[in-house]
Amino acid sequence: MPEIILHPDVQHVGPSDVEAAVYGDQFRIHDSLPADQGKIADDVWKQAAGLVCYHEVTVTGDMLDRMPNCRVVVRAGVGFDNIDLRAAGERGIAVCNTPDYGTMDVADHAIALTLAFLRGITMYNAAILEDPVAGWRFDAVPTIRRLSTQTFGVIGLGRIGTATALRAKALGMRVIFFDPYKPTGTELALGIARVNTLEDLLAESDVVSIHTPLTTETRHLMSTAALAAMKPGAILVSTARGPVIDLAALLPVLDEGRIAGAALDVLETEPLPADHPLMKAWRAPGSPIRNRLILTPHAAFYSPSSLIDLRSKSAATAAQYLREGQSRDCVNLDMIDRAKAATRAKKA
Repeated sequence: MPEIILHPDVQHVGPSDVEAAVYGDQFRIHDSLPADQGKIADDVWKQAAGLVCYHEVTVTGDMLDRMPNCRVVVRAGVGFDNIDLRAAGERGIAVCNTPDYGTMDVADHAIALTLAFLRGITMYNAAILEDPVAGWRFDAVPTIRRLSTQTFGVIGLGRIGTATALRAKALGMRVIFFDPYKPTGTELALGIARVNTLEDLLAESDVVSIHTPLTTETRHLMSTAALAAMKPGAILVSTARGPVIDLAALLPVLDEGRIAGAALDVLETEPLPADHPLMKAWRAPGSPIRNRLILTPHAAFYSPSSLIDLRSKSAATAAQYLREGQSRDCVNLDMIDRAKAATRAKKA
């Protein structure tokens, strides 16, 4: 009988045909929209050998206790901060992510947000839309700059950070990065420059592009102090994880014009409520930050092609682990090993 793989918060409309084609006859998918998660029968939870989830499920120890037969949890996406890795590891359950499905799309989006400021695209468009005659001015956007005069700083040189850095380099920008976890020589291989501290990167960069995961180390990495350390007139771009930037700290920096602008695809709360101070300030008539803030709806990952990739790759990761008991994208292997070692020690 086919094993069940539970998909409790699918993001597509219609049948899960992409996933079903990956699973074939060996696995049976049980899918549910996020709003219907509470309707999933207890028997499905108990029987499920695997769980594939997006961002609208929080995988806790209590949830995993409902799944005694679960061997793998796959995050359909790159970030996995909605999954309790330790709880999974203690139960011998592997947690895997899908790190490569949208690398190119997110990098493209980061560069697009950068160009929106440096070439004034959104501001030109808004000015002409508001007044086709008075708005027809090439000198009305203060953030216009020649790309080859700009230093593009990357925080976090993983897959997406690297892809973004290479795009910025191809556009003629000087590229620097800060990532204490990358080995010496990474800068030579990519032909970009390395700085040794976050403060050095912030002081030098005309554009700061964030590409870190969300960890205890990176939560509110862009704090009041970090934002104050940015080069005056710089632009902040984030396509990483929302809580990396402290929005309460960002508002006064934008309001006072200490940086030229921020372009954010991710926020601490998504969507940001209309009564949030940053949203209220941005939307207020005549707001001084109207042209200093660009928001997109956590869309950097998205293209029709990337969504198909995400669905097929996450399903393939779950199926591979259930068949073979291993995956190169397992992110809690050390915790599983520790749990196994502790069990062996108790039996000894």
